[in-house]
Amino acid sequence: MPDREPDQYDADDVLLRDHQVPHVVVKEAFLTPPTPEDNIDSPASWIQDGKRMLVASAKATDRLVVYDGDNGRRLRTVGGPGTGPGQLGRPNGVATIDDRYLFVVERDNRRVQMFSLPDFVPLLSFGQDGLQQPYGLWVRHRGQGYEVLVSDAYMAGEDAQGDDIVPPLDQLDRRFRRYEVVQAANGWSARAAGTFGDTSAAGAIRVPESLFGDEAHDRLLVAEEDVPTGTRLREYDLQGRYRGRDVGASQYRAQAEGIALLRCADGSGWWVGSDQFADRTVFHLFDRRSLAHAGSFAGEVTGLTDGIWLDERGDARFPQGVLYASHLDQAVAAFDWRDIAAALSLPECPR
Repeated sequence: MPDREPDQYDADDVLLRDHQVPHVVVKEAFLTPPTPEDNIDSPASWIQDGKRMLVASAKATDRLVVYDGDNGRRLRTVGGPGTGPGQLGRPNGVATIDDRYLFVVERDNRRVQMFSLPDFVPLLSFGQDGLQQPYGLWVRHRGQGYEVLVSDAYMAGEDAQGDDIVPPLDQLDRRFRRYEVVQAANGWSARAAGTFGDTSAAGAIRVPESLFGDEAHDRLLVAEEDVPTGTRLREYDLQGRYRGRDVGASQYRAQAEGIALLRCADGSGWWVGSDQFADRTVFHLFDRRSLAHAGSFAGEVTGLTDGIWLDERGDARFPQGVLYASHLDQAVAAFDWRDIAAALSLPECPR
């Protein structure tokens, strides 16, 4: 059994078969070969020489697993335990950008590491002086470099039962850290650019992990994974201010986990969020503009999903894009967007 994480619950108590959650079923395009020893958490993809590639974090073995993004074939592993460049300490959130770089959050090394693609050469690590228990991240272009937002699940110790104690509201103002990553003549460097986190009862994030932004709508969605408070997505702006609106409060029943976004050329699209039932994950879709619920689906077998990644670009295998989702801590599932759109009767997405 993996070490307990702050968002962990007794999975046997939260099963889709025990809850009335309206959804349709979408068959998985493929599942990668299962490797239970890895504890697969979060996927991301990139295009390499015209071919889609897939990488996922393996928390228990302190490495990354690389797959063929079109059929799920396992290709190689990267990293291994340690604190040096290229080594990993319980990697969690991953994100690719520009098909050239990979950012990996390492919970136990309390840092983010940047790699080049496709060779996985370590370029930079940052955050060690501030991060306490990092989990998720979102990366966007900023000037000549990138801005990286990282969630930090620091806690206030443990209770007598060994469960994490959520800090008081006034101490949740550092739930997210902002970094500016730039390239200079001598390589890449990172600068801490502030922290944010709402401290009101309505907007605070008690148990954070996933976050994802939409620059066109000045929107950042963050997952509130705290079940007693009410698991859902909260809407912040890109400056880190809570907008007073929550998403999915009527849909989420297990635990809000991964977040992804399909962007259409006309400004429309859909947010996708995973609801982490142990037997079969439910994926909730919300309208990109209005955040109204647009439908929900589950795979035939995919369950206990942590991270998800939506690659909206088309190729021969997935002409309208593909959604990747971790499965039972041991594999990655792929869903063809055409199958999702057909099952939920979604309108065409201009690309």
